[in-house]
Amino acid sequence: MLLADFFPDVPAALCDVEVLGLTADSRAVKPGFIFFALAGVKADGMAFTEKALAAGAALVVGDRRAPPAIASHYQRVDDARAALSLAAALFYPRQPQKIVAVTGTSGKTSVADFSRQIFAACGFASASLGTIGVIKPGGAVYGSLTTPDPLTLHKTLDALAGEGVTHLAMEASSHGLDQRRLDGVRLTAAGFTNLSRDHLDYHPDLDAYFGAKLRLFTDLLPQDGTAVVAADGDHAEKVVAACEARGLKTFTVGAKGQGIRLAEVVADGFDQILTLVHAGVAYKIRLPLAGVFQAENALVAAGLALAGGAPAEKVFQALEKLKGAPGRLERVGDRNGAPVFVDYAHKPDALEKAIAALKPFAKNRLILVFGCGGDRDAGKRPIMGEIAARGADVVIVTDDNPRGEQPAEIRAQILKGAPGAKEIGDRAQAIRAGVAELGPGDALLIAGKGHETGQIVGSTILPFSDHEAARGALKEFA
Repeated sequence: MLLADFFPDVPAALCDVEVLGLTADSRAVKPGFIFFALAGVKADGMAFTEKALAAGAALVVGDRRAPPAIASHYQRVDDARAALSLAAALFYPRQPQKIVAVTGTSGKTSVADFSRQIFAACGFASASLGTIGVIKPGGAVYGSLTTPDPLTLHKTLDALAGEGVTHLAMEASSHGLDQRRLDGVRLTAAGFTNLSRDHLDYHPDLDAYFGAKLRLFTDLLPQDGTAVVAADGDHAEKVVAACEARGLKTFTVGAKGQGIRLAEVVADGFDQILTLVHAGVAYKIRLPLAGVFQAENALVAAGLALAGGAPAEKVFQALEKLKGAPGRLERVGDRNGAPVFVDYAHKPDALEKAIAALKPFAKNRLILVFGCGGDRDAGKRPIMGEIAARGADVVIVTDDNPRGEQPAEIRAQILKGAPGAKEIGDRAQAIRAGVAELGPGDALLIAGKGHETGQIVGSTILPFSDHEAARGALKEFA
């Protein structure tokens, strides 16, 4: 491809220059590359433009005035991040035929994984992309970013399409949407789960956080796309209104849903019996997942699958065989008949929902082990402490991923909301103590890290798995 294919108004002398690569990292520039000078948190790409040209860059792209020394090889755009994403979509042109994306505070990983499972059950070559990695039709998993950088994302889409994947479900994080990483992705449908406090270390307030998520519907979903919205949440009406203002087809799900109405839900052990109404037809299905929020996630996934061309009868049959995403209310064993669950809940709303989901199964006590991550929104720590103290019978506050903060200070902030909780900083010892507490009729929830296999302390990632720690303790006390 030539520079003029990416930027038609590039200087005439550069039009026929062949483009051999794209990058936003000046260290990765090679002859024939386009260098995108992005303003980052730690460094400004504009400071490396001369270095990029010296390394052979064919063009530098930025959204500010050109430094005089590079003016002849500079392309100014309105938004350099969006330009990078759109250029990546041109450079890696293949994408699966049907792509559905889901955003929201909680449930993105489950919805993406459920959508992949439903598409597969309907006979499509399907994959999912998000927090737990890329899961291919054969089950291979790699990577672990909710929304990868644009180059990685479009390279992945191109590779998946090349491997025959026709249906893809992906997560859309607020960071990814705000930073224009999904621009250029050809979407068939977009889903919205819910909104609650999260990422306020990045977004200035909840309105800005919501606005970033809303971009999926106001800016990225094409006019012929379908918006699938969980209708029972506080922000559902605002999402629907934004979609209707654009004339988008809107498909709502849940107790208030008009696309899929949840007429009745009855818990039956760890399963739920759902009565659903779609297109005037009632379906009674057994969902093999606990928690009302998982029923909501399953319905959003079903709506996305329908929007992606899956037949209704097969979609609802597939719900009965769904498997929970790794680290999402995942049962890892039991002691004295008391189950032990690992869950990724690391924000107030998610923790509250996980506690509510397991409460019915704790005939005696619900024991909770959890912590909060460092270098993230500190304001949610006492809130999560209060939720824990109110919902669980025994609370053990421990370390999560302290990152660059002092772990004891993080725990102290949590304990302000849970003054009666136990404090055990070492996460493995905290999990061991939780397992040791278990008696008949109890249940243990280990929250915060879910599928993760490392603990971030300072700038080091130490090997650690809640699953392994729990199973080790269960074996010890067997």
